[in-house]
Amino acid sequence: MSDQITLSLNGETRTCSSLTALPDLLQELGFNLRLIAVEYNGEILHRQFWSKTKIHQGDRLEVVTIVGGG
Repeated sequence: MSDQITLSLNGETRTCSSLTALPDLLQELGFNLRLIAVEYNGEILHRQFWSKTKIHQGDRLEVVTIVGGG
């Protein structure tokens, strides 16, 4: 039995280990955790809940990078 699941990240299909913690997945994908906002299954996920959030089969993530400038 495979421990790989499929999810949608910014509209692209990705795979990861089942029940991967959200911060671990984001770091594996190269995101700077201090500079992003995350929508999880259609709702903005506040940073305080990231470490408690496990990724499941079919989850939908949208990750937005905060860009400074002026």
